[in-house]
Amino acid sequence: MAGAAVLGRLKPLIWQLCDVAELLAETPRVKTLVLDAPDWPGHLAGQHVDIRLTAEDGYRAQRSYSLASPPSDPLVELFVERLEDGEVSTFLADVLEVGDQVEVRGPIGGWFVWDGRTPAIAVGAGSGVVPLVAMLRHGVHLGSADLLRIAVSSRTFADLPYADELSTAGALVAVTREVAPSGRPAGRLTTAELAPLVTPGGTGYICGSAQFAEAATDLLVDASIDPALIRVERFGPSG
Repeated sequence: MAGAAVLGRLKPLIWQLCDVAELLAETPRVKTLVLDAPDWPGHLAGQHVDIRLTAEDGYRAQRSYSLASPPSDPLVELFVERLEDGEVSTFLADVLEVGDQVEVRGPIGGWFVWDGRTPAIAVGAGSGVVPLVAMLRHGVHLGSADLLRIAVSSRTFADLPYADELSTAGALVAVTREVAPSGRPAGRLTTAELAPLVTPGGTGYICGSAQFAEAATDLLVDASIDPALIRVERFGPSG
């Protein structure tokens, strides 16, 4: 499947109609969207897709969503957080139903990806943990999950996407506004916590807001990761 993804990235990306196979309400503001893409070329852990909506008057809006599904999964799993002023997220969360179709383009990105065979540390916050979940699932599928160390941050445990799955997998979960279920006191991630998770020569993956990405990069550098081995994926409000 990974090989198919590599080949897929060499071809022009096209929009394709995908069937909505599942819609799972995780919280009042969050849904897991599972798509059946008949012409899916395969993907790599860490990639994302674009979703495009077209109104009856021809107006179009599109947004990018990270893939939570591992390369071994033939279905496309996306994490959708409903934003009050979001043109796309409100439709996906409030209007879309199982059996509907949506336009998808992807997979996209070839730099922020993990092959599942090399040591790495992945640090994420908010919805930035979604591509890290794809990496985790990829490692589990390959039997190499021990090569990937994960640290994530959230305001509360309930706000953390895939919180139970990450915790069960042994991820370091930092909660900034309350005591974490692990007993960790409220507070941001620290260099002292990340340093034991670093493998010499391993790659660092960081995904989150621009502010978080900058702070996490400083932490990994202080934890002795070569800056050249750090890959950052930033996200923010769409225009």
